[in-house]
Order: sequence, then structure tokens, then C-alpha cells
Amino acid sequence: MRHLNKITFFVCCLLIAVSAVGQKKPGKPVPIIFDSDMGPDYDDVGAITLLHALADSGQANILATMASTNFEGVAAVMNAFNTYFKRSGTPVGVPKGKAVGLRDFQHWTDTIIAKYPHDINSNAEARDAIDVYRQVLANQPDNSVTIVTVGFLTNLANLQNSAPDKWSKLNGKELIKKKVKLLVCMAGIFPKGKEFNVEKDAAASQQVFSTWETPVIFSGFEIGAKIFTGLPLIHNDTIQNSPVKDVFRISIPLDIKDSAGRKSWDETAVLVAIKGYEPYYTLQGGHIEVDATGFNTWSNVDKKQYYLVEKVPAKTVQDIINKLMMHQPRK
Repeated sequence: MRHLNKITFFVCCLLIAVSAVGQKKPGKPVPIIFDSDMGPDYDDVGAITLLHALADSGQANILATMASTNFEGVAAVMNAFNTYFKRSGTPVGVPKGKAVGLRDFQHWTDTIIAKYPHDINSNAEARDAIDVYRQVLANQPDNSVTIVTVGFLTNLANLQNSAPDKWSKLNGKELIKKKVKLLVCMAGIFPKGKEFNVEKDAAASQQVFSTWETPVIFSGFEIGAKIFTGLPLIHNDTIQNSPVKDVFRISIPLDIKDSAGRKSWDETAVLVAIKGYEPYYTLQGGHIEVDATGFNTWSNVDKKQYYLVEKVPAKTVQDIINKLMMHQPRK
């Protein structure tokens, strides 16, 4: 009986620990860093819109917006969205070393840069992403920051490898362990597969996912692939002069596969990072394993990482995201 009681106690503790992962305390804004490959796809635009919408409702505190790609113009685009949502001073970081340089084939970024105000005009005018990461993390309370990545893991690998500097005497891994509460990634296919964000910088993905020391939640490819957004936004005639609407208005007609709306991978990661995974999803515990090609598998042992499993119909989350994407800047 005593042995059974010990087992029961252990199971209860495990359930409590899992339920606490990724669950937001009511009334307390989530301090969040947004890391995005803004450009190759345009679900990143939906994601940064959700970020600002939830910040405007008091649910998030945006600490910085990072680009994990370095095509010329990405810093200006990020700054343009931050400016549109009345947060022009939000730090923008760009990788200054080797990085994936993919951009949008629809060239919606050109329209945004030409049409909407921005203070940053080139990547050279933006700070190094690692310098921004280190400053922001050093200035936050311990175990408080949520990082949401909806792109490549380049910046996080570089952050792990960073040395002590003027912002902190800690090296990158020590700083992460001290300051980061949760990492939420739109990355991977579960239980196995090859996904764009993991594959394009496979070496960074391997490093980060095998050595990251805080809890990690993955929103896998299979989650966002069932959620289609953007049509209510582009058909809303009351919304004018919106960079968000312009991006979806330009891009959706250019691919017949988007006729029902764009698949919404990145938006789900932001939603979960800020609002928590309940009541939309449950968590499968274990850890991801990534090979040299970027192919990922899942192991159900060593439950320090989790991937989302659908709990409600995808249409429920789709409706929430579509509504948030129509958010307009504060007066």
C-alpha cells in the first residue's frame, strides 16, 4: 500500500507539472520575445498581428521582435508592423552572421515597405539579434520570459553560443536557464517528419532542441495545416489602409491552394505562447530528435518537451485567429 501511495504521489506531481507548462496566470501579461522568419511565408504576418492584438488587450508585454532570416528589408518590414500597431520603439533584431536569406515570392514585403511608415530602413540600421536578446533577457526577472519562435532556430543557437558581455556576466546557456520560462516553437511534424523551420537551419535545430534547458512546447505542422485564415479580413470593407490586410489581399490570390485562406502555423504558436494551450490542446510529453537533414522524430521518454495535440475542432481555433487578425491599432 505504501508503494502504491508513492506511485500515486509521483503521478499526481507529474500531472501538476504538465498542467503548469504553458498555462498563463490570469491578469498577468506574458513577457514575450517574438522570433520570426518574416518573409518566406505570410502566416508570420498573422502571427505578429496576434502578438500586438493580445498585447493591446493586456495579455502580453512585447519585449522584442527578432528576424531569423536576413534578406534585405526584413528589419524594415518588422518595424513597419510594430509602427502600425503603435509600438515603433519595440526592438528589432536581425542575425548579422550566417543566416537563411529567404524572402517572400509574392513580394508583399515591397508593398509594406513602400506604403507604411517605418524608422528602420535597412538591416544595417537594426541591431544584432543576439545583442538584443542578451540585453532584453538580462533586464527581465528570473524565470519570466516566454520566447516564441515561428521561424528558423538560428538566433537561439547563436544565443546559446554567446559569451558574457556588457549586458550579463552569464554565457548564453546560463542566461537562458536563468531568465527564460518557456520556449514555444512552430516547428516539426509529429510524431515524425521533415518541416520547413527545422530543416532550413538543421544544425541550429539540432543544437537548440538537444540542449535547451527550459520547457519547450511545439506547435507542429499538423496543427496549423488544418486552420485557414485571412478571408474574413480581406472581405472586411471597414478595415482600410492595413498592412495586415494588404499582405493577405496580395498573397491569397497568387496560390490556388490558399483559396480557402492561408494555413496558419505561426499564429497557433503565438496563441499558445500567450494564452496557454488550454482549452484548445493537450500536451504529449517527451522530446524531439532531429537528424542532420532536419528530419524529426519524437521520443516519449524524458518528458521535458511537449507537442500540441488537438482537443477542440480546428475550426474553433480558426475562428479565434480570424477575429484577432482583424484587430486594429489602438487610438
